[in-house]
Amino acid sequence: MNEITTLLSCLHSLLDRSTYRQLLVVSQSLLAMTGRVTMLGISRWAEQGGSYRTVQRFFAKEICWPLLNLAIIKACFENSSSVVLVAGDATTVTKSGKKTFGLGKFFSSIYSRPVPGVAFQSLSLLNVENKKSWPILTEQILPEPKHEQGKLQKKKKSGRGRPKGSKNTNRRDVKFNTEMTQVQKMLRQLLCLVGNTFHLAYFVYDGAFGNNAAVQMARQVGLHLISKLRCDSALYFKWQGVYSGRGARRIYGDKINYKNLPTAYLKSEKTEGCICTRIYQFEARHKKFADTLNVVIINKSNRLTKKSAYAVLFSSSLELGWEDIINYYRLRFQIEFNFRDAKQHWGLEDFMVIEKQPVFNAANLSLWMVNLSHAILEKSEEKSILDLKSRYHGIYYVEKILKILQENTIPINIMQLIQEIPMPGRIHKEEVAP
Repeated sequence: MNEITTLLSCLHSLLDRSTYRQLLVVSQSLLAMTGRVTMLGISRWAEQGGSYRTVQRFFAKEICWPLLNLAIIKACFENSSSVVLVAGDATTVTKSGKKTFGLGKFFSSIYSRPVPGVAFQSLSLLNVENKKSWPILTEQILPEPKHEQGKLQKKKKSGRGRPKGSKNTNRRDVKFNTEMTQVQKMLRQLLCLVGNTFHLAYFVYDGAFGNNAAVQMARQVGLHLISKLRCDSALYFKWQGVYSGRGARRIYGDKINYKNLPTAYLKSEKTEGCICTRIYQFEARHKKFADTLNVVIINKSNRLTKKSAYAVLFSSSLELGWEDIINYYRLRFQIEFNFRDAKQHWGLEDFMVIEKQPVFNAANLSLWMVNLSHAILEKSEEKSILDLKSRYHGIYYVEKILKILQENTIPINIMQLIQEIPMPGRIHKEEVAP
């Protein structure tokens, strides 16, 4: 367990003595324990100083998790000169009952429908060199308030054409929805937290942010957005013609036909079996976007069935090459592995607390353990979290055996020792007769 103590030594200045000791005990328990990760489960596997009441007090404290995550990340990034990206995504945790703070209906990609539960928005730092995602900032998404019946007014249907007296709108002056407002606030907090430690220039999000409002949201905090458009988006080439001298200058050229893309924009072509992959890159306009987009179109066609599929990636930065856009967007999926590990190993799916602060701490603790496990795996021989937990589980039992042997050296006590070894982690501990 000295390995964890060494890693957490950088947190002394960020936590008081009591919270630091509790975090150390809880982290050691999570690495060694099996079964569901609840406060009661953690207390069963905790050593001295990790009673159930102590674990309760830890979950009720206000802890600055972003600072703790940054301290671990800086220690692992200190010798790396790789490009660092900001990635974002939301995750849904299913919950039963009616008392959990923030309980509502949120869309789950696993069930492909809204499910009752709680949701969290998370930002992570992506290391392009080792292709790992490090969660740094996590906040709960609150459900939208239900409108009172009778207060919603139906919109009147407008006639054809533009309403009389309407004016052109500034597409850079957009109103953000609740999700984008929260993400922008988190991005500002992240940039302020990181400071000059890392040079952050790109924000990567999935297709949910493939719109003009998301681009403006990212540009307002000084980041370029990398995201995905619909495969049937109405894109236009930039106007290359000569100004006629009358009226406004044209900005839209010919509409892009995905089935007949100009070979002048072809950047790569590769055939594997019967699948041909062509990659195109060019600058394009969209009538709902305020700025020119750097578009990369990936076309996969089956030469046997003659069917084609398209993926349309874009960036608000016109300087990025097609390889970087594809690579950066692919790396965004690493944050999904963070959520998987947090749910499978560190209790994001298991917590049973219902109040605001404990729910916040439970989610952040699970993602904090993702970072801690990454840091340990970089310095150990294990290749997976399962192997890591197996090692700490074995170490826990060995330490327990050695502590017992120091107190019991009489050979006749061997059967009593054998009966006492399986006690850690048991729900019902039976007293062994002397």
